Amino acid sequence: MSQGERGPLASRCLAELKGRRVAVAHDWLTGMRGGERCLEVFCELLPDADILTLFHFRGSVSRTIEQHAIRTSFLQKLPGLRRWYRHLLPLFPAAATSLDASRYDLVVSLSHCVAKGVGAGTRAARLCYCFTPMRYAWDQAPVYFNRARYAAPTLFAMNVALDELRRWDRATHADEYVAISRFVSERVRSTWGKPSDVVYPPVDVERFRIAARPGSYFLVVSALAPYKRIELAVEAANATGLELVVVGQGEESTRLARIAGPSVRLLGWRSDEEVAELMADCRALILPGEEDFGITPLEAMAAGRPVIALGRGGAMETVVDLRTAGSAAPTGILFEQPSADCLADAMLELARRERDFEPQILRRHAERFGLPRFREEAAGAILKFVDSRRGVTL
Repeated sequence: MSQGERGPLASRCLAELKGRRVAVAHDWLTGMRGGERCLEVFCELLPDADILTLFHFRGSVSRTIEQHAIRTSFLQKLPGLRRWYRHLLPLFPAAATSLDASRYDLVVSLSHCVAKGVGAGTRAARLCYCFTPMRYAWDQAPVYFNRARYAAPTLFAMNVALDELRRWDRATHADEYVAISRFVSERVRSTWGKPSDVVYPPVDVERFRIAARPGSYFLVVSALAPYKRIELAVEAANATGLELVVVGQGEESTRLARIAGPSVRLLGWRSDEEVAELMADCRALILPGEEDFGITPLEAMAAGRPVIALGRGGAMETVVDLRTAGSAAPTGILFEQPSADCLADAMLELARRERDFEPQILRRHAERFGLPRFREEAAGAILKFVDSRRGVTL
C-alpha cells in the first residue's frame, strides 16, 4: 500500500502501532477466499505483524500475506494434513490456544472458527474481526452433520465433539468484536451475548470489467460446501433448461456432478483472472444459500452483472431487489425460499427483465464497498480499540 493509496486513518494506524508487538490471527491459510482478501488489508495496515494460524499450505495465499512471519500450531506437523484437516475440528480449540501470543501487545484476529481464541489468557489486548460464529457448531450444524451424510455411530461421536466445541466457544472470547455485517453482528449478540460494530468486507472493483455484450449463462462462484446450497442452482437449471456454470471445488463436488443435467457445466477451480472474465460475461450471478455477507454478489456487480440471491443473511444488505426497489436502482432479485422452484422462478424472471439492470449503476453500487473504504474503516476499528485500551494493556 503506497502513501498515495493510504487514507488518514490508515496512515494514523501505521504510525500509532509502529514499534508495538502485534500479531494477526487467522484460522488457517489454505487458499485465497473472501477472508483472505480481508487478511491482506490487515497485513497492509499492520506491516510488521506476525501471523498466527493453525496451519499454512505454503504458496496457497498471496505474497502480501506470505511475506509476513507465519507461525503455526502443532497441527502443521500432522501427516496427511492437506487431505484430512477438515476432520480435525475437535482439535482446533486446543491448536488455537497453543499458539504462543505472550510476546504481543495486540492480537487482531480474523475468525470464522477458533482464531478469536488466540491469545486467551495472555496480557495481549484482543480485537476480533468476526466473519461469523462457527456455523458448523451452531446454526448450520444440521447441514454439515446429519444421517444422510454419516452413519449413526459416527454422527453420535461428532455430536459429542460439537457439544465440547460449543462449550469452548461460549467461554473463549476476544476483548471486543467487529462483525462483517449487521446479520453477523446479530449472530454475535445472539450466540455469545456480545456487542459488535460493523465493517463490511471489501470488493476489489478494479479486478473487474464490464462486457460489451454478456453471455447467456448464469454463474455460481463458491466453495462447494453443504451450507452453500449449490444443489438448488443445479436443480433450478435442470428444471428450466437455462445454462448454468459453476466455479468452485469442495466436498459437494461429486454429488453436484451426479445431479447436474446437460445445461450445467462444473468448471472446478479457476484463477482470479478467469473468474473475473466469467463474471463479466455471465447473465447473472446466483447466490443460492444464506451468507454471512457475500463478496461474490458485489464482484458480479463490479462487472456490471445483476445477482439472484436468497433473501436472507448478508445479501439483504447488498442486493437491491428488483421487486421492491421503488425509486432505487435495482441490483438483483431476492428469492424468498431456499428451494429449487423458487430459484427457478427468479432465474426466469431475470431472463425476462434483463433490461431493468444498468451495468454502470451496478458497478457504482459495488464501489460503495470498495477497498479504499475498507482500509479506512478497518484502520478506524483498530484505532478505536487501541484508544479504548489506553492505560489497560496497551
